[in-house]
Amino acid sequence: MSLGLREITLSHFRSHKAARLETDGRPIAIYGANGAGKTNILEAISMFSPGRGLRRASVEDMARAPERLGWKLSATLTGQAGIHELVTWVEGGSTRNVQIDGKAASQLALAQLVRVVWLVPAMDRLWMEGAGERRRFLDRMVMSFIPAHAEVTLLYEKSMRERNRLLKDQVRDDAWYSALEMQMAEAGSAISANRVEVLERLRAAQDGAQTAFPAAELSLISADELPAELTTDTLRTALASGRNRDMAAGRTLTGPHRADLYAVYAAKGVEAKLCSTGEQKALLVSLILANARALSDDFGTPPILLLDEVAAHLDAQRRAALFNEICALGAQAWMTGTGPELFETLKDRAMYLEVSETGGLSTLEVQT
Repeated sequence: MSLGLREITLSHFRSHKAARLETDGRPIAIYGANGAGKTNILEAISMFSPGRGLRRASVEDMARAPERLGWKLSATLTGQAGIHELVTWVEGGSTRNVQIDGKAASQLALAQLVRVVWLVPAMDRLWMEGAGERRRFLDRMVMSFIPAHAEVTLLYEKSMRERNRLLKDQVRDDAWYSALEMQMAEAGSAISANRVEVLERLRAAQDGAQTAFPAAELSLISADELPAELTTDTLRTALASGRNRDMAAGRTLTGPHRADLYAVYAAKGVEAKLCSTGEQKALLVSLILANARALSDDFGTPPILLLDEVAAHLDAQRRAALFNEICALGAQAWMTGTGPELFETLKDRAMYLEVSETGGLSTLEVQT
């Protein structure tokens, strides 16, 4: 049986006071009016992966109002390694707890059992946004392959914040900088290597696919003219030589935090940011599918896909092509839209779930 959540329970999560759903392995088409609570279901599922979920919200904001009692999510996961019971919850504070098969576990341990990939409407403007959004998008893909990327990124950011504090305070003692810059150089070179490795996997997954979605030529570029793949020595030397410039700016101007994901519509030779809205969405979907194919090859089973309002900016032909690729991949995809007609080409290849809302309370009904 393919990997997926076979049963999921939501308690006091967002607009869902109490909800339980059983699945059968098919993709799940979730539909209902705007504000009914569809995305809340996808966000709940995203919490079975490390991090802050697809909305990057605080755990306090996920608790159902007005009670604010905390929240709890439970799921039965079926996959290559067998069946596992997953629970994550928050109560009386801001710490998220995780249990796997009844035993306390780290968030990182979730990534050893299941990989979750998502696409949300906020990403539709990815190619038009600043470099920071594209770095976050790329790093999320990197973490789907290399969960430890999250920890090395946090280490780099912590060291950089401390270095920036010295710069703003006009501290000139070399000894203070040297230790921090070594930490940044070691973590930064790992970040760089992880990104380059994953871009190679994505390129291979695109090159080897027969798909209706356009391939993107992907590369890393940097605002600081450093190479895309940084060594520890290269970054340490650049940080040390740039101290005076950085002190004048009050921040660090060199490192992987200055990188950008550059994409070109391969068949047309046009930068992604210059493509039409529909082409930009198609390129984005292409990367998500490449991510899923590469993970399936690496992990042995496809990831769980969370596709929020996925039909937006896709014509009927491309929607049908997307559904066909999801089914061919064998992925459990949770997809949302305003009406069932958006998923009509799936027919009996999917489960259908209608979400409605009354007085701030969401209810679920499986349609047959």
